[in-house]
Amino acid sequence: MASKKNSRRKFLKNTTLGALSLGVLPLVSKDAMATGNITDACDPTTLDYYGEGPFYTANPPQIQGGKLADSSEPGERLIISGRVTNLDCSQVIPDTIIDVWHADDAGAYDNVGYKLRGQTKSNFNGFFQFETIMPGKYLNGAQYRPAHIHFKITPPGGTTLTTQLYFLGDTDIPGDAAASISSGQFDATDRTISVHKNGQGVWEGSWDVIVDGQGVSTGLNEAHVDKGMIYRVSPNPFTDRVEIFYGVFRPAQVKISVFDMQGNEVAHLSEENLNAEKYTAEWRPEADLPKGYYFISLKVNDQQVHYQKVLRN
Repeated sequence: MASKKNSRRKFLKNTTLGALSLGVLPLVSKDAMATGNITDACDPTTLDYYGEGPFYTANPPQIQGGKLADSSEPGERLIISGRVTNLDCSQVIPDTIIDVWHADDAGAYDNVGYKLRGQTKSNFNGFFQFETIMPGKYLNGAQYRPAHIHFKITPPGGTTLTTQLYFLGDTDIPGDAAASISSGQFDATDRTISVHKNGQGVWEGSWDVIVDGQGVSTGLNEAHVDKGMIYRVSPNPFTDRVEIFYGVFRPAQVKISVFDMQGNEVAHLSEENLNAEKYTAEWRPEADLPKGYYFISLKVNDQQVHYQKVLRN
């Protein structure tokens, strides 16, 4: 019989960006953990045994347009997304600094400039995301290090956690002194994620960060159960037009809006008093709105109760 911890890890590794796009990646409180299958669903993110390593460069630039690697960078494209929560997973932590760096496709670091180095922040719902390339491997003595991404994660007013992310199925993990650790403060198990190719042939992986910090409660886990929810957005990805299918479960004031990854409202689609019923809305973005990921938000009586992530190509 699988242990509770291994069950939780299996759950997380199978929860990729597809789950994020449905708005169902859960915040799990202590009470919920005691009654659900994921009883041990809130292990703090661990340090990496190798720590910062020898290739960190201070004062990295902000990641522009969500892309750590520009479009000309050689290598297979990779999207990493996740959510930052507090230690009992009951709150998300916005404005957490996510400092990222890794080797290029050939396994080399840029130690002169800032190629494949940058910072982003978690948004108003605790989410972060960036696009890069799959890191290459390099020799560490006689053994190749598995592909990995370095992170320094700093919640507002908190201490910095320095760690590394690995990829499930990498054949160099078992022989690596850091990536192979499966218990204790350097346990890399929850930092070894699965990746899958999306419809555009881009690798996607999801990794939640659980750190000591003060966050905010979203109420998203329970609110959509009795207030309303977004059933579907189509097409997704889209180019010029996306349709939103949603339901209201009791008479209320209902608002449909669109936010970018930084939490800025970019479109106000509707706001009106509605009866309990199913509805549709449409978003036709302005032509000059950048391509990328956005959140469709459903508010009921001024409480955000549900959202879905969409990609504008």
